[in-house]
Amino acid sequence: MSLTPKLIATDLDGTLLRTDGTVSERSRTALSDVRSRGIPVVPVTGRGPRLLDLVRRDMGRQGLAVLAQGGYVVDLATGEELSVSSLPSAVAAKAVELIEDAVGGLIIAVEEVGDLTGPLRLQNGFDWPFPDPAVLLHRAEVLRGDALKVFVRSPSHDQDSLLALALDVLPPDLVEVTHAGLGFIEICPPGVTKATGLAVAAARHGVAADGVLCFGDMPNDLPMFAWAGHSVAVASAHPVVLAAADSVTLSNDEDGVAAYLEALFG
Repeated sequence: MSLTPKLIATDLDGTLLRTDGTVSERSRTALSDVRSRGIPVVPVTGRGPRLLDLVRRDMGRQGLAVLAQGGYVVDLATGEELSVSSLPSAVAAKAVELIEDAVGGLIIAVEEVGDLTGPLRLQNGFDWPFPDPAVLLHRAEVLRGDALKVFVRSPSHDQDSLLALALDVLPPDLVEVTHAGLGFIEICPPGVTKATGLAVAAARHGVAADGVLCFGDMPNDLPMFAWAGHSVAVASAHPVVLAAADSVTLSNDEDGVAAYLEALFG
C-alpha cells in the first residue's frame, strides 16, 4: 500500500488470533500503536452478537465492530447498533431445501434475529465451536423465526465442497453463502457480506474503500478483500484467499497482522 491507510480492518479467528484463541501482546501493541496515530481499527468477524463479550475481550471496548459476516455492526463502547440484517425464515428454509436437494440431509443451526441475547437454536448433532448460549432442538423447531444467520453442516461433504455445491444450486439473489473455516457453511441475508458491514463502519468514520487496509484468512473475507483498497492474507490462509490477496504476511501464529503493521508504520 503506497499511502498510509485511513482505517485498518481485521478478521479475528485465524487471522489476528493465534490458533490457541489468544491475541498476543505483540498484536495488541501493534493495534494500540495504530490507534494512537488516529487510525480506527475495526474487527470484521463472522462471530455473532451473542459473542460480543468475546470480541471485546480480544479487541477492547472501543470503536466499531462488524459481526455476523457483515450483518451486525455495533459500537463496542456504547452497544449502539448501526446495522442489523435479517433473513426471513421462509427464505432460509428455501435455501436449505435447495442445498439438501443437491447433497442430502443437513444439520442446521440458527442465530435468531428476534432475540440477539437468547440462545442459538441448534439441531441435535450440530457441533458448535463457540461458547454461545445454545439450546438443542429437533429439526422442525430450529428453523423458525427470522435469522441473522443459518449454519449448515453436511455429514457427507466438507466445507469447501458444500460451499461449492451451495453456490451452484442457490439463485444468486436468494441469499449470501460462505464459510469461515469452521467445518460448516453460513447462509446470510441477500447482499450481506463482510464488505457491506465494513462499508457501514467505514462510512461512520468518513473513510472510503480505497483508504481501508484489511486482513483475513478464509472465504468469508473475500468480499472484504475485493472492496477494500488493499488486502492482506496471513500465510496460513485458505488457498483462495491467498490467491485473492494484494499482499501476504506471516501466519496468524507468527503474528502476521502485527508484523505487517510494524513494517508499514516503521
